[in-house]
Amino acid sequence: MEPSLRISRDQHIWSFRADHEPVATVDPGSIIEIETWDCFTGQVTSEADTVLTLDLHRVNSATGPIAVRGAEPGDSLSVTLLDIRPNEIGSAMVIPGWGQLASQCDGPTTRMFRVDGDTVYMNDRVSFPARPMFGVIGVSPAAGEIGTFFAGRHGGNMDDHFNGIGATVHLPVFQSGGQLSIGDMHAAMGDGEISGTGVEIGGKALIKLDVVKGVAGGWPITETADSFYTHGTSGSPSEPSDLDEAMQMAIEEAAKLLVDQWGFTTPDAFIFLSVACDLGVAQNCHPIPDTPFVVARMRIPKLAATPQPFRR
Repeated sequence: MEPSLRISRDQHIWSFRADHEPVATVDPGSIIEIETWDCFTGQVTSEADTVLTLDLHRVNSATGPIAVRGAEPGDSLSVTLLDIRPNEIGSAMVIPGWGQLASQCDGPTTRMFRVDGDTVYMNDRVSFPARPMFGVIGVSPAAGEIGTFFAGRHGGNMDDHFNGIGATVHLPVFQSGGQLSIGDMHAAMGDGEISGTGVEIGGKALIKLDVVKGVAGGWPITETADSFYTHGTSGSPSEPSDLDEAMQMAIEEAAKLLVDQWGFTTPDAFIFLSVACDLGVAQNCHPIPDTPFVVARMRIPKLAATPQPFRR
């Protein structure tokens, strides 16, 4: 599948802004190859490179922004991740003060990982299947500026491992063109990302961009072959995070889709979500000093009554 455009990792942002100008404008249906940095922007090359040696102003760049013609507020910008190809070497860290086990570790630690085909090698003894995905995927917000470290209604640092190969992420559009940016690739990442890092790695990806007119979620919705996932987020530089709040948002978003798109009553949606769907956590590295945020998700299976997120 040959892309119509290639965008290098040199074209990147550090925040999602309402007034961003695109580096490229494409038609719906376009296939694009993007290159992304790892979240550390190439600063980590060995286990001697820890959080203490990093320029923290150079974390979580996102390639873009890319505008899609015809995308307007009230629409969804649908991003299909056709392929994600990590580089060969990645890293993960223990960061003092970050995560549930940080107090049990003596200090900053970096581990380097090797990616070979479908396998990630942590060391000579430990290897596991690769699960390439993007942590950061978002559009310009309705107003102001939101750093790429955070997540919200615009997307951003969602850190959901289901945002991987074959998934379509439906992002609500707030500005003409959407202004999509993507980054923070992982060769693998577990739910919660409890140390604050997955296998952080750069690489390339093929994406397809489409527009769904006149319908959008309140937060991004991820669609896979057999399910779709609503999201809720909590936390910002000025507000503490609350996992219960994020979960409430994900549940309410899921119920709204069932009622508005598929004709459920609210009681039936409530019961269906309880008996057939799954509430989970995408991001919950706790604590994160000064920059707390959490991301929850709700999985809805694709059934005859719920075949996709939106009626089309």
